[in-house]
Amino acid sequence: MLSEKKVWDVLKEVIDPEVGISVVDLGLIYGVEVSSDEVKVKMTLTNPVCPLQNYLKQQVENAIARIGGVKKASVQLVFNPPWSPEMMSAEAKARLGFNPK
Repeated sequence: MLSEKKVWDVLKEVIDPEVGISVVDLGLIYGVEVSSDEVKVKMTLTNPVCPLQNYLKQQVENAIARIGGVKKASVQLVFNPPWSPEMMSAEAKARLGFNPK
């Protein structure tokens, strides 16, 4: 059965090739909406002119499409609110050397 949890789980497998951390742990996924056979994701990037935006968007769509029961996967890139390092998981911050304040 298609669920929001399954979507989040597969999105954790999508790795940003520049830093080697998942798009989820980087805080790039702003929202997931699941209907009976369709998944919509709101996603941002660390920079609106990121040269990997098409690649990352396609990787997210491909990951979602592999979930059983998904007939349509779409990703909407949004830049409001702007991404900031505070959006990263504690694990991502530690791996990238961000120290807690």
